Amino acid sequence: MPTPLPDAPLRPVTDAEVDAFWRDGVVCLRGVMPEEWLEAMADPVEDALGGSSTADLTGMGEALAEAGDRDGTVDEAVRTPVRGRFRAGTDHWLELPAFADFALRSPLGPIVARLLRTEKVHLYEDSLLVKEPGTREATAFHQDMAYFHLTGDQVCTTWVPLDPVTAESGAVRFVVGSHLDRTPYRPNLFVTTTSIPGTAGVEVPDEAHLVSGGARIVSFDTEPGDVTVHHARTIHGAYANASATRRRRAISVRYAGDDARFAVTPGAPTKGHHGSLHDGDELTDVCPLAWPAGERA
Repeated sequence: MPTPLPDAPLRPVTDAEVDAFWRDGVVCLRGVMPEEWLEAMADPVEDALGGSSTADLTGMGEALAEAGDRDGTVDEAVRTPVRGRFRAGTDHWLELPAFADFALRSPLGPIVARLLRTEKVHLYEDSLLVKEPGTREATAFHQDMAYFHLTGDQVCTTWVPLDPVTAESGAVRFVVGSHLDRTPYRPNLFVTTTSIPGTAGVEVPDEAHLVSGGARIVSFDTEPGDVTVHHARTIHGAYANASATRRRRAISVRYAGDDARFAVTPGAPTKGHHGSLHDGDELTDVCPLAWPAGERA
């Protein structure tokens, strides 16, 4: 039988890191993810990139810019055909066992339990986010909670890089303290600030408005083994991948804790496996447990 992969982080999450998560809405945990998990996910990531659940977002923002470019002001560089690709998808865990194992049996479950100060950790979704070298798509500022059919404060997103990541190659950027804002923001189309049609709420401010309002925006250079965790209400985006040689592969897993309840968010993408849930329901085994270990699927 193959040797089981480690289910505990390489080191404990500290009290200071827990405090930073709740104060800033984001924390970067250095050196917590065992290398064995990252190696085990390399091939499944390539499998997912070739599957139907991963979309190619390359050029979406450019197409919208072209449509609105009535004065011919779109940057010529944007029109250049030689470029990288940005591919993303969600809920790979439903079809690919390796992604289910990663979400439910890796150290992410106990890490999130510690940060959220929760007794139970439910998997909400996973996401694969790959920016190839030369990808010009910056990820627009957005708030994860706007896409989720959830209420509650114990909801977060983990971001696990499989490659070294810097600002040049597409690091994630976080608006510090924005999780404390209870404004109902609209979900956008991810590579553009255009909101998803049919959604309610306020559009997420663009960077200029955030900065002029005094927002502090941070990013982290990360290595494989590091994990960033941000609150589901933290406004964040990501740089394009301007590197000519370095891929930016990351697996993002989103979790919900004790106070989370199902609640339909009008206009946000729905999930077929949530069909048995109704507004106000506690999460059931359609959102399987990643913690406690003895109760995992």
